[in-house]
Amino acid sequence: MSEKFFDLHLVDHSGLYGIKDSNIELIRTLFPKLKIIVRGDMLKVIGEDDEIELFYNRFQTLLEHFDKQGKIDENDIMNLMLHDKKELQLNDDLNGKDLILYGRNGVPIKARSPNQKLMLSSINKNDMLFCIGPAGTGKTYTAVAIAVKFLKDKKVKKIILTRPAVEAGENLGFLPGDLKEKLDPYMQPLYDALNDMLPAAKLNSYFEDGTIEIAPLAFMRGRTLENAFVILDEAQNATLGQMKMFLTRMGENSKFIVTGDVTQIDLPPHQTSGLLHTCKILKDIKGINFIFLNETDVMRHPLVSQIIKKFEQNQKNND
Repeated sequence: MSEKFFDLHLVDHSGLYGIKDSNIELIRTLFPKLKIIVRGDMLKVIGEDDEIELFYNRFQTLLEHFDKQGKIDENDIMNLMLHDKKELQLNDDLNGKDLILYGRNGVPIKARSPNQKLMLSSINKNDMLFCIGPAGTGKTYTAVAIAVKFLKDKKVKKIILTRPAVEAGENLGFLPGDLKEKLDPYMQPLYDALNDMLPAAKLNSYFEDGTIEIAPLAFMRGRTLENAFVILDEAQNATLGQMKMFLTRMGENSKFIVTGDVTQIDLPPHQTSGLLHTCKILKDIKGINFIFLNETDVMRHPLVSQIIKKFEQNQKNND
């Protein structure tokens, strides 16, 4: 008799185990020769070596499926635990061109507007993507979702999310706490997006081991970012020099997405946003693509689209 352990502390227990451990009970019936014990974060299997090896390979496939889909049901368990992986035709395309990935509790996260769909298709063909548009068009959220998909698919080894640390009408110096505590509220939209897409335990683990990093733009200086999916958010608040510094950090096997809203620049009056200037400079380089989102991409309250239109009209009237 032998035994094998599975460390499940990064796995959403309620989703994997099922209501009142119903999923585990089903797995037990499929492997009657094994003793399967679940205690907290640990699953232990006791039995003969060949039976344990069979269970191990199929349970690993089940865990991979659960990680991608965010949920499992009785049919998934039956298919994945009764067949070898090579016998299965797993749907790695996630059932549709618009679906980016499954978030927490199996909630589907999709590209919902024409330009969000273009972001999804374009990043597969280009290594650098600029996405410019007003608030509410899903630039940041879609970019983060694509980055998490690349990480889950093992196309990159880490995700780096960065923003220029520019004060949007408030003075960071008067906020309490150390540098991280001052900056965390400013980075909150990035945390919120990640919380929708990854179980809390796994997300915290990724932060701790550096698989996911959220940092101010200044922290990128001097680095080479390899095997990474890197997102520069709020890029309208970066100067031309900062844009050059950031874009030249790109290393081997990396994807860069730059997002920004040129109608909401928070730089001091004596500084000029480098975002649009950068787009003009780089427009002819193969491998770099530009997507301009507009009010038709807005997925917030219907009033937001009308507000954006009125502000754009006002801007044109004042130019």
